[in-house]
Amino acid sequence: MVNDPRHPPDFGDRTALNTVTFIVLVFFHIGAVAAPFFFSWSNLLAAAAVYWVALSWGIGMGYHRLHTHRGYKAPKWLERFLAVCGTLALEGGPIYWVATHRCHHQYSDTDCDPHTPRHGGFWAHMGWIMFGKAMHNNTKLLGKYAPDLQKEKFYRVLNEWHWVPLMLSGFAFLAFGGLGMMLWAVPLRVVVGLHATWLVNSATHMWGSRRFATTDDSRNLWWVALLTFGEGWHNNHHAHPVSARHGMAWYELDLGYLQIRLLEMLGLVRNVYAPGLKNLEESVAVPSALKPAA
Repeated sequence: MVNDPRHPPDFGDRTALNTVTFIVLVFFHIGAVAAPFFFSWSNLLAAAAVYWVALSWGIGMGYHRLHTHRGYKAPKWLERFLAVCGTLALEGGPIYWVATHRCHHQYSDTDCDPHTPRHGGFWAHMGWIMFGKAMHNNTKLLGKYAPDLQKEKFYRVLNEWHWVPLMLSGFAFLAFGGLGMMLWAVPLRVVVGLHATWLVNSATHMWGSRRFATTDDSRNLWWVALLTFGEGWHNNHHAHPVSARHGMAWYELDLGYLQIRLLEMLGLVRNVYAPGLKNLEESVAVPSALKPAA
């Protein structure tokens, strides 16, 4: 373990507003509300395509299953490409995202969990982003929870300038498809993606079914899984965090895992850790959240 549970993270005053984050979220939500007035099928298609790239490739396959849990191995160019895709979701840089999620696993649903629902559903959903001590400003915590990424210059630079790929994509959509396409492919798509990811933090720790008797409150929610390409099978994930497969039964659709398997078939990734449900006991069997694939 890289963390000492005797020295939990300090997120500061949970009532202190993170002004910059709040302003950015307000502007993006205003843009999202304006987007439907510029509807066209091409705008919808552009938004859906980037939503897939950012949420599935970037967050699910990249930030989460590869960079955080090392559920499979990928060549360096692909690992970095997925990290860039992740920045398009406006969920912070890779070091910040990974550190936050590893901290969540170590202290899940306790007061030291960055987005514990035990401080209320709003806090778990988006309050933790808007209030308290922002983890991305705490270099010590980032180095403690994501030392593997912190040691690479590429990830340090991307973490610092994570907003640049999204900004460049906004200019590209504006130039190619006008204001309407930009509003659909950037603010509307980002806001939907943010709330979809936040539902994993909030809804899947409050409602749904529990296959595994984990010590936290994680649950499986099929509709969150649909919105997040398989991330909503959250109880499965908390029971076996290193597994690249979150949907463990045939009826649990996990598009993120299916894409990882496709990449494996193409020879682009290897060492995919994905035990089948028949090989898992219907109880807690939790490998380290930080353990890399063999």
